[in-house]
Amino acid sequence: MGLHIGKYRFNSKEQAESKIEGLGIEQDENGNNYPTHKHTVSKLGYEVLEEAIYDGEEVISETVFGEGYLVDVLWRDLESDEDGLVDHPYGWKSYEVDIDNEGIHGFLGLTYQDLKF
Repeated sequence: MGLHIGKYRFNSKEQAESKIEGLGIEQDENGNNYPTHKHTVSKLGYEVLEEAIYDGEEVISETVFGEGYLVDVLWRDLESDEDGLVDHPYGWKSYEVDIDNEGIHGFLGLTYQDLKF
């Protein structure tokens, strides 16, 4: 089973949702969406540029969020190209971020540095 981890920064939550839905979704009889793909998607939310500062329970300065909406994906069994190379699904690579540590999120027991593209 081929596993890869990708970390992405989208321009908005709506853009991220659109890309995630593009991986494949269907609706159950109650109108709830569910994925038809086998990848694990973790929506981390808007990028935190500055953490809030507290003095006890009093907020000294609020959290400052950026415009980038962060998503981590544990990709499973992606198709390889004619050269045998595995890459991001179409439209995802341009939003990839490459970091030199594990970041703010991880997939239980898996190492981003070992499984990144």
